[in-house]
Amino acid sequence: MDAIALYIHVPFCIKKCAYCDFNSYTELEYVPLYLDSLKREISFYSNIERTISSIYIGGGTPTVLNEKELPSLVDAVRGAFNISPGLEFTVEANPETITREKLKVLREAGVNRLSLGLQSFDDKLLKAIGRIHTAEGFLKKFFMAREAGFDNINVDLIFGLPQQKVEDFCDSLKKLLDLSPEHVSCYSLSVEEGTKFYELKEKGLLFLPSEDEERMMYHSARRILEEGGYSHYEISNFAKPGRECRHNLVYWTYGEYLGLGAGAHSFIDGVRFYNVYDFKDYIEKVKEKGSAVENREKLSGEDQQAEFIILGLRLVKGVDKTLFYRKFGKELDSVYGDAIKRLKEKELIVDDGKYVKLTEKGLDLANEAFIEFLP
Repeated sequence: MDAIALYIHVPFCIKKCAYCDFNSYTELEYVPLYLDSLKREISFYSNIERTISSIYIGGGTPTVLNEKELPSLVDAVRGAFNISPGLEFTVEANPETITREKLKVLREAGVNRLSLGLQSFDDKLLKAIGRIHTAEGFLKKFFMAREAGFDNINVDLIFGLPQQKVEDFCDSLKKLLDLSPEHVSCYSLSVEEGTKFYELKEKGLLFLPSEDEERMMYHSARRILEEGGYSHYEISNFAKPGRECRHNLVYWTYGEYLGLGAGAHSFIDGVRFYNVYDFKDYIEKVKEKGSAVENREKLSGEDQQAEFIILGLRLVKGVDKTLFYRKFGKELDSVYGDAIKRLKEKELIVDDGKYVKLTEKGLDLANEAFIEFLP
């Protein structure tokens, strides 16, 4: 059976962060109803003839679920699907929602990778962006996760935060190196409509670092983490050898995946489909139909080729030209020769015959490169 990745969305948080535009809500009283719907949707797809190669429970904050709810969700998944014995199983967690008991039940349920949202070691910045934890609180929970047996931990950092200086971000990176997590994700702040930060920006009250400072933070992350033994394998992601996120690599290498929960996206057999976004609509639709799919789209060959190369260019090693030929029966150069030529002239990509990849300059101007491949 062909393997697919499984994503499950838990859209609840204790508090919405000022920068967050994810599909998340603070109405925790709906958690039991939502979980019932998730289990019903899991059951709906239980006849899918695929092996699950990786599981990723994201949010929101999945660890707002209590010590009984977390294992019951995992049990539903294990009961419904054919699970690969060596799968990577990640759960996202906010430090303030972690307890020893939750870590214990996650380990017992087979979760073997934890993704912790730190964002910064600066308590003033944490408060300014609406995080509910402190740096000290994060450290306590990080070590608690280690004691619980988690030997594969990702930590998220954000740079380009309001009034953040380059040295502030470098300080966070160096403190993180002392902890030696297996994986680090570094994201540039994006101010999206519908967030508290967007409102402040519109009023002229959001004081962000300059573009040059923001780029210096990114370059500092690459230098400091690579010197610390991490491989920069995707635009925003760094890993110790062999600890790359296998689930996310499915997305970036144009693999197939099933997404469950409010707003979750799936891609199977060349068809992209996604669930209704609002969690209350999701609960109603699952109650009515067993699934919550809002829209399906059969992608054209042209669209699939474009997505393959745009996602593949996110990887530092680039797009494998042989894989492109195997998948589409065409030479990459025959389809995108002109685009590749233009991007080479701009020094945004290089082509070594086997891979097409972003240059150092291209990593900074990735979106400019991606646009060239849109149909």
